[in-house]
Amino acid sequence: MTKPRHIAVIDIGKTNAKLALVDLPSLTELAVLTHPNIVLKDGPWPHFDVDGHWAFLLDTLGQFHKEYGIDAISITTHGACAALLAHDGQLAAPILDYEHPYTAEAVKDYAAIKPDFAETGSPTLPGGLNVGAQLHWQFAQDPTLRARTAQIVTYPQYWGHRLTGNTATDVTSIGCHTDLWLPREGRFSDLPTQLDITGKIAPVGKPTDILGTILPDIARRTGLAAETKVGVGIHDSNASLYPHLLTQDGAFSVVSTGTWVITMSVGGTDVALDPQRDTLMNVDARGNPVPSARFMGGREYELIQKGHKTLPTAADVARVLDASTMLLPAVEPQTGPFAGRNMRWTPSEPEVGSGVRSAALSFYLALMTDTCLRLTGAQGPTIVEGPFARNNEFTAMLAASSGRKVLTSEAATGTSIGAALLFETEAHLASPLPATPHYELPKLRQYADLWRSETTV
Repeated sequence: MTKPRHIAVIDIGKTNAKLALVDLPSLTELAVLTHPNIVLKDGPWPHFDVDGHWAFLLDTLGQFHKEYGIDAISITTHGACAALLAHDGQLAAPILDYEHPYTAEAVKDYAAIKPDFAETGSPTLPGGLNVGAQLHWQFAQDPTLRARTAQIVTYPQYWGHRLTGNTATDVTSIGCHTDLWLPREGRFSDLPTQLDITGKIAPVGKPTDILGTILPDIARRTGLAAETKVGVGIHDSNASLYPHLLTQDGAFSVVSTGTWVITMSVGGTDVALDPQRDTLMNVDARGNPVPSARFMGGREYELIQKGHKTLPTAADVARVLDASTMLLPAVEPQTGPFAGRNMRWTPSEPEVGSGVRSAALSFYLALMTDTCLRLTGAQGPTIVEGPFARNNEFTAMLAASSGRKVLTSEAATGTSIGAALLFETEAHLASPLPATPHYELPKLRQYADLWRSETTV
């Protein structure tokens, strides 16, 4: 069989649904179209407009196939989402929007059956961000729903079901703070029994598995070949991690930077995670547990810089190190490893727009990142993706404070590329490059030690 080249990636995010066509040999997106992810307010609860998405996806699959040709379909979606399928394969109820809030009484009732964090690595999250909480709430709202539900699938597999008629869950989605999975043991928690849904959750597969081929109606509607394969699907954060699983040997960590800074530690030290410090356990595409932590680094950068993008000079950095000018956590006190604390400058706050302020802020972001990595047992090199990978002060301080090599990734990554790579067993990806040190290591380490002594929990 000819190896697939053009992979259509269905990428359903919380804000937009996207269809991207990825060329595997070059790892480029040949075409991308998006459709807004509107939450509908009719029916029993706020829910996703899956029929609107479906019409968009079928039309765009047909368009892309006509223009380029499609060899296979991969699916990636946001987490915290499950679909309840009736005995005829249709939805037994609308797919609940996970941001819908629950009453204090419902939260209390669920807390009584929620498995321990030590077992699931799944912290208590608001609304329906724990899929178990969603199911508990839905069954309470509609006492007939449990009996009408034949199978429960996670969100990537809902779209795979519509394409193929087959059902599954994938290990990255069922392991994404659902309360339903024990990541270290690779099996269900006791929550399905508590919810009386044992046997209703579709079989768990890996994202590299094939769910099936498209249904005849889909082939006729889109023009795709009847033998077009559809992958099981993957959670979007794990789609971004997957390229690094292909290129790295041994233990390593990935730091994804943007509005959120998310650290994922692969193959590191097995540590006890602390839910009070914004840590959790994810599960990667191979089914292995991935200790993770986060803080709102991109937002903190914007709050401190106040619109200025000043780059620090070597003299600015020297002044910060000599005076031990520090920003202490937390700029955004609602999340992260120092949640509940209020930020402060020591010994004094640098002028807004100054290079000294920029340097101290970069050091703060690096030390917050190092804290997250330490909390998750990180070992081996740290790969930094996103805008902070181009921040010399950030990468220098991260290397100094962690005592481990820091690499920056210029390779093609992201959810669509990672999802497409699920169809490639011999990917030739560019390896991350070592960050170039620019400053004296002993002074950086001394600064890091002082910062940690000031922030000891």
